[in-house]
Amino acid sequence: MNRRYDIDALRVLAFALLIAYHIGMVYVADWGFHFKSPQQWEWLQWPMIAVNRWRMPLIFLVSGLALGLTVKPGRLLAFTGRRTTRLLLPLAVGIVAVVPIQAYCEAVSNNAVAPGFFDFMLRYLQFRPWPEGGFAGAAFGFTWNHLWFLPYLWLYTILLLALLALAYARLRSLMWIGKILPGRWPTGVLISLPILYLFSGLYWLEPRFQATHALFDDWFSHAIYLPMFLFGFAVARSEPFWRRIDRLLPVSFSLAILTLCLIIGLRLGVRQLSETGLIALADWNWMAISRGTQAAYQWCALLAILGAAQRWLNRPWNWIPRANAVVYPWYILHQSLIVPLAFYLTPLRLPHALEVMLVAAGTVGGCLLITELFLRRSRWLRPLFGMQ
Repeated sequence: MNRRYDIDALRVLAFALLIAYHIGMVYVADWGFHFKSPQQWEWLQWPMIAVNRWRMPLIFLVSGLALGLTVKPGRLLAFTGRRTTRLLLPLAVGIVAVVPIQAYCEAVSNNAVAPGFFDFMLRYLQFRPWPEGGFAGAAFGFTWNHLWFLPYLWLYTILLLALLALAYARLRSLMWIGKILPGRWPTGVLISLPILYLFSGLYWLEPRFQATHALFDDWFSHAIYLPMFLFGFAVARSEPFWRRIDRLLPVSFSLAILTLCLIIGLRLGVRQLSETGLIALADWNWMAISRGTQAAYQWCALLAILGAAQRWLNRPWNWIPRANAVVYPWYILHQSLIVPLAFYLTPLRLPHALEVMLVAAGTVGGCLLITELFLRRSRWLRPLFGMQ
């Protein structure tokens, strides 16, 4: 297959959206985060709801697509080594040198530690458990915060490569993947089966296993992200799948808009109900209605995004190679700029819009300067931040 520029572009745009989303988490009302500005907007919940259900599944889906387009059956061991280095080395560096500033700001804002980053780092680098309530991950003695994506992606990649190695050793071919997996599903199955699966996860697993991002006990997250990753790998080279989602784009886009409107309408409707009305919702199985709508929206939005990207982004854009090369460094750095910027700006009591602009500009500018002035110029620093 020719180079899939749309997958490269989707990867960049998905992580750019992630950065914007994390900036929004500082200012959205009633949603928890490592640090919250006193100045918060309730209306910000609506655009964030619109992307919340599919933003991380999209990243895992794109990661699976990228793996499916690049892995070579005869070089699985070498590929495993490269992926391990590219994912776990930045994770270790991030835990030790990048993420602690977030933990410090969170702990100080929670009145769990006294101000003084140097003293905090001396204690943090001992990797001993902290009292609960200081910062996310304190009970483990360290935190990886937003870098949880790296160990998850590494685990999923290792599991998949192990299965491929076993299958290739037995069959000497991986062509069966394109014949029996999602690329050749009938259209009705392609739309309905994933929705039913996502609904089962949202309805039965999520209430019992809240997302922890701690890897070992995060059953709901694994139930969503691992299948997305595997699905992406399975359809990466399937020409029937890509032709079908191109034809389905008007349908998937319309269904995504319809289900999003239903989600917003349901939320607005619930807010208007009295206590008696809320009790009556139990007779209608409100949870099933809500989770079913969310599942339909999540999957239709993903299909629409893939179809739109294939139709309009699959061309050699000049910005793709350079942007694609710095996705990991920007991902690793961004939240460790967002949190301290907000932490040190909020006491100044700046106008709300000005504070948001400074946090956003400082995050983008900081990622740009660190990447261009230091990481790109050093062959020793590049692998520490996931760059080739």
